Amino acid sequence: MCADNPSDDASKLDVAIALCGLYEAELLASLMLRYWGHPRAADDELIKYLIEVTAEVLARSQEGEQFYEDIKPEDMNFVAALWYAESCQVTDLHEADVEQRRDWLTKVRHALPSCFCDPSDLI
Repeated sequence: MCADNPSDDASKLDVAIALCGLYEAELLASLMLRYWGHPRAADDELIKYLIEVTAEVLARSQEGEQFYEDIKPEDMNFVAALWYAESCQVTDLHEADVEQRRDWLTKVRHALPSCFCDPSDLI
């Protein structure tokens, strides 16, 4: 399957789930963490963990679970799923860098608002 010509049978969610198994998912996650100043951007284990949880969120979305009020399960995307994974990670933390991690969440949400809304709102 080519990104410019996805299979007619594959939904955007199918493609996002498939991405999680590719090196490009690690690259995208790493770039997101670095670009918006995540304090653990160089932590390979965290990146792998976030991708695993992202894949789980996408799979659960495919089963119909809704994670955001404004995003239908079939419209869940990689960025929103990764953001959700990190937001769950920092919820129970009491570590020194937790505020920096929360700042990262805020920066991503503000920088990429189209990833956190109903796609029909963008038309």
